Amino acid sequence: MRISDWPETERPREKLLIRGASALSDAELLAIFLRTGTKGKTAVDLARELLAEFGSLRALLNAELPRFKRSKGLGDAKYAQLQAVLEMAKRHLREPLERGQALTSAQNTRDFLRNELRDHPYEVFACLFLDSQHQVIEFEELFRGSINGTSIYPREVVKKALRHNAAAVIFAHNHPSGISNPSDADKQVTQKLQRALSLIEIRVLDHFIVGDNEPYSFAENGLL
Repeated sequence: MRISDWPETERPREKLLIRGASALSDAELLAIFLRTGTKGKTAVDLARELLAEFGSLRALLNAELPRFKRSKGLGDAKYAQLQAVLEMAKRHLREPLERGQALTSAQNTRDFLRNELRDHPYEVFACLFLDSQHQVIEFEELFRGSINGTSIYPREVVKKALRHNAAAVIFAHNHPSGISNPSDADKQVTQKLQRALSLIEIRVLDHFIVGDNEPYSFAENGLL
């Protein structure tokens, strides 16, 4: 049966218009992107097969072009469309944190950091440099490491903060394992950074750890 023959409230596009995008399953969202299925399969059927093949929506979205094209129904055009959608999403999340704009929403900050850091296959330690009004000066990736960790040098962080004339900072790093809970090493390096920056009167507002779920906040958990 074609999707057009389904009850209106069960068709992905109509369902989205009536109930909103959050009401759709991963397969239904992907089906809207695919638009058409293949012989004997609806777009929803194809979407379900692709999700089973790749293991998750995230894995499909992060697939490199050669791997992407090995799947039936996917090619250069779909890959280009998907990359364009992903880049639009990144730019949408980046807008509230553009240079000169004040941080007014903790959730916007979380969404931005998750979008920037979650999908790296190695650890990245980054920093949002802020002025005295908590307006964004710059977001910068400072250190890169391996899948298990990265080396962080407080002296280099201090130099960067002074170069940007920052009054406050927010740190963030990802855990490629997907587990966002802080390790003892995470806690220790955060304390070292906080002590080093306090000597030059720069406040550490938070340190987020980005994993598969909601980023972990040091400040909200009493660790700053």
